[in-house]
Amino acid sequence: MKNALLTLLVSGATIGAASAQVEIGLKVSPSITHLRTDSPSTYGFENQKSKVGIGGGIIVDYFFGQNYAFSTGLELTGKGGTISYFDPNRGANGQRVEQKIGLQYLQIPVTVKLFTNDIATDTKLYFQLGGSLNAAIAGRINGDKRYTDASTGQETKAAKHVIIPDAALRGGFGVEYQLGQNTKLLAGLSYHRGLFNIDNYFGDERNFKEVELKNSEFALDLGIKF
Repeated sequence: MKNALLTLLVSGATIGAASAQVEIGLKVSPSITHLRTDSPSTYGFENQKSKVGIGGGIIVDYFFGQNYAFSTGLELTGKGGTISYFDPNRGANGQRVEQKIGLQYLQIPVTVKLFTNDIATDTKLYFQLGGSLNAAIAGRINGDKRYTDASTGQETKAAKHVIIPDAALRGGFGVEYQLGQNTKLLAGLSYHRGLFNIDNYFGDERNFKEVELKNSEFALDLGIKF
């Protein structure tokens, strides 16, 4: 009985390993990003303009079924946008200020891809759901690595205006085309919704209460898998 059970377990593991498949590729992702804002009306934080950026990285799809894959990798992408707020300490009666914030992130996707059967010859649709773990590695404000606040005269590094960790929910869909025996082309759209309040300046340095800045990104994903 024990030998039969052991044989069954080994057979199952062998079949699982044989059916598992890892596909690795590269992608480039032009994107439109903006910062979602929230604050008391005293400060009136608003999203003013989106930012056009580009990212890219490595794709790793680990298939645990014919049409199901755990998808991860490593991405480098730009985020940010232009915000405005009312600064009560600038000028005699206060003044509205704009900031153009540019951020660079390293990201690790943690998602599942669901594939359809062929909708045309060698062509499948896919749907991607999950999230990502992100880390800010660089930043600019108004195009500069350092920012001098006109209200305080204090100079700070732009990268220090945001916290390093972030996380995002991710959803997307696209099409994948089998180009050769081991080569696939893909094209899709995805939305990345930041979960953390990334502000590390207005609350700490300016004592603005309850200010929130969160990332949002719409991306066009173009890639090739080998």
